Amino acid sequence: MANAKIIEKKAEVVSEIKGKFENAKSVVVFDPRGLNVTEVTELRRTLRDNGSDYKVYKNTLAKRAVNSLDIKLDEFLEGPSAISFSDDELAPVRVISDFAKSHDKLELKAGIVEGKVVDAKELAKYAAIPNRETLLTMLASGLMGTVRNLSICLDLYAKQKEE
Repeated sequence: MANAKIIEKKAEVVSEIKGKFENAKSVVVFDPRGLNVTEVTELRRTLRDNGSDYKVYKNTLAKRAVNSLDIKLDEFLEGPSAISFSDDELAPVRVISDFAKSHDKLELKAGIVEGKVVDAKELAKYAAIPNRETLLTMLASGLMGTVRNLSICLDLYAKQKEE
């Protein structure tokens, strides 16, 4: 029979995982095998700077938590798995994908974006979306071009009326 303290501790961990899944806007499950201490520290720092964090949980406890929330991540919680949680929809996806490009050993497994479970291929598509500041810059430059063209058009129309 398992010790009552151990069972209580495991229940606390499952509760912690459930809380993180419920409060996160995005979740990324990845395999950190092969990363050395320096690389792990660098990844943690980069995630923290982008409002994310990650933790390694036992797969059995993580499975209990996601199953109780009716999230279908069981197939991705095999082998060593780290889970990143964030309040930003795309920040952890982008950070971990960029990190994986320079560290071949890191492998994305799956994630939850906008409440939907997605695989590694779908995560790669989300990672390609520019960040908010870049999108706003693109929008502003598009609007500036439209305003510029409108001003040229109005100027030409005014000159035509003067003739």
